[in-house]
Amino acid sequence: MNTSATVLTHFDAQGQAHMVDVGDKAVTRRVAVATGRITMLPSTLALITSGSAKKGDVLGIARIAGIQGAKKTPDLIPLCHPIGLTRVAVEFTVQEETSSVACTATAEVSGQTGVEMEALTAVQVALLTIYDMCKAVDRGMTITDVKLLEKHGGKSGSFVANT
Repeated sequence: MNTSATVLTHFDAQGQAHMVDVGDKAVTRRVAVATGRITMLPSTLALITSGSAKKGDVLGIARIAGIQGAKKTPDLIPLCHPIGLTRVAVEFTVQEETSSVACTATAEVSGQTGVEMEALTAVQVALLTIYDMCKAVDRGMTITDVKLLEKHGGKSGSFVANT
């Protein structure tokens, strides 16, 4: 079921920003999957895939950074609830034909609020880490197509993006 709210929930009746009260929401298993990509020079992609980048295992370090980013999401997004993540997975797909690396992050929790922001943050931090580790050889890398692919759980049910 794809639903969309008709009001912005992070504002009260007076228009002031506030953290949404999730205290009365049911605890359910919630899952979110996000994706994004970083495009680069073919020579930069070759450095990543060969493991010969000066700073080491680019994708391995980016995976850990993405997981850490998901865990730090409420420190970065002011009105995001701190939650007890039960799982974060960050995966990469090397796409030689487009000289890019796609990242997919899955975040899960049993809780009263969703994990969309954690999945999206994991993708962004993972891709930014790739940029950071490779910027010495390619400052023209581009991060694109970051989006929520799907979310499940909670009162609003499931959302699956039309890709």
